[in-house]
Amino acid sequence: RVQLVQSEGGSVQSGGSLSLSCAASPSTVAMYCMAWFRQAPGKEREAVAIVVSDAGSDKSITYADSVKGRFTISRDAAKNIMYLQMNNMKPEDTAMYYCAADYGGSLYGDILAGEYKYWGQGTQVTVSS
Repeated sequence: RVQLVQSEGGSVQSGGSLSLSCAASPSTVAMYCMAWFRQAPGKEREAVAIVVSDAGSDKSITYADSVKGRFTISRDAAKNIMYLQMNNMKPEDTAMYYCAADYGGSLYGDILAGEYKYWGQGTQVTVSS
């Protein structure tokens, strides 16, 4: 049974940084597509960053335009952990953040939440101005 366990989120001021992690069991190596999503109150869940891998080697990484240049997604295949490093954060980054994974997916990963079978429990990130 696949489980994704996220680290705690937190609160930062505008311009600050925060890092999230997502530990997968039994393994991330077989996962084709892993991603970070976020959902703000009253809004749909949106993909923030997607990494597509083949046998543990990353093939492509995609970012939402709103976070490009500020957020970095990475995976440590040996530790079965995925990370999201968030820098220069803005108040509009405030949301519940979720990690997601699936054994399949499209060539460059899927941006729709419904395409992912496995989800983390979610963690709140708050950025104050």
